[in-house]
Amino acid sequence: MKNQERWHAAMQNNYGVPPITLVKGRGAEVWDDNGKRYLDFLGGIATNVLGHAHPVIVKAVSSQIGKLGHVSNLYSHKPALELAEKLQDLVNEPSARIFFCNSGAEANEAAIKISRLTGRNEIIAASGGFHGRTAGALSITGQDSKRTPFEPLLAGVKFVEFGDAAAMRKVVSKKTAMVIIEAVQGENGVVVPDVGYLRKVRAICDEYGALLAIDAVQTGMGRTGEWFGYEPEGIKPDIVTLAKGLGAGLPLGAMITLGDRTPAFKPGEHGSTFGGNPVSCAAANAAIDFIVKKDLLKKVSTSGKYLKVMLVKVPGVVEVRGRGLLLGIVLDSNVATAVVAKAMSNGLLINATGKNVIRIAPPLIVSKKELSEFIKVFTRTLNEVLNG
Repeated sequence: MKNQERWHAAMQNNYGVPPITLVKGRGAEVWDDNGKRYLDFLGGIATNVLGHAHPVIVKAVSSQIGKLGHVSNLYSHKPALELAEKLQDLVNEPSARIFFCNSGAEANEAAIKISRLTGRNEIIAASGGFHGRTAGALSITGQDSKRTPFEPLLAGVKFVEFGDAAAMRKVVSKKTAMVIIEAVQGENGVVVPDVGYLRKVRAICDEYGALLAIDAVQTGMGRTGEWFGYEPEGIKPDIVTLAKGLGAGLPLGAMITLGDRTPAFKPGEHGSTFGGNPVSCAAANAAIDFIVKKDLLKKVSTSGKYLKVMLVKVPGVVEVRGRGLLLGIVLDSNVATAVVAKAMSNGLLINATGKNVIRIAPPLIVSKKELSEFIKVFTRTLNEVLNG
């Protein structure tokens, strides 16, 4: 029985049936069960920040699983303590307090509960925003196609146009517990707001005493050339949510509270069985150390600028959005799905976030040679789709 038939016979159909089965990877390369090699420019959807099977991650995980694989949160362990302290340093806030979980949806669920501790229950989110698929996280996700089948969801959520500070001002009030937005909307096609937007939203939240939460699940861990993605605006959020790249390929999420006015959980108010698992935390610690040691944030910015310059020259591309290695390639026709399929047959993994938008999120360690290969294969692929 082929793997696609096995999937269809045993798995829920929420993902559809994947066209290929991957069996191994190295850096920005993966191979399927037929031995075909692919250049992976999706990176587990912005998750494999150091690529596949990176030696420092393999060493950290192997060492940790040989000592302590899992303990309940009735006890502490060094990898989680070390990671929490690293995150305090990265957000540059000694008052920061960290809750570990397993995914971005769980991190945002924790943020929702923190917002309820303000005594208010209204949440403002952005149209087009994506914050997860659990009931609470879906309630603050501004995409009707994902929300509608599961309504009614949480009450008290309002959506405003992303990037429109004037619209935000009209809806935030003394009833607002939290405003939650992304620095860059990843699932909506890598949409970047105008400079100054986050500062204006921060000021509006301050005026009405609302918490500002930045969902950095997709932009975090150096993806944009900064640690979290909001830094260019010079703001300090009240809450930051993380996942994806945090575990460098292992399941790990975090909800970080900053500042003395942000509520904190009391014992028993929240929890996660596997949150802050020693093995996942070991991977995160190793990834952060490597990113710092190799100055990868600078490399990410340089690589992103190079890709932008080269991709806008490709016939059929009208715009390249995003920062660093989170980019949205906007096409002049609605052929994104066809481009993804053709790219796969050409040995390139990318994905479509809309009818005319291709998203790429390669590992932060991607080489200049691999960037050049991507541009060559993508150019050929788009030409094949547009011209037959």
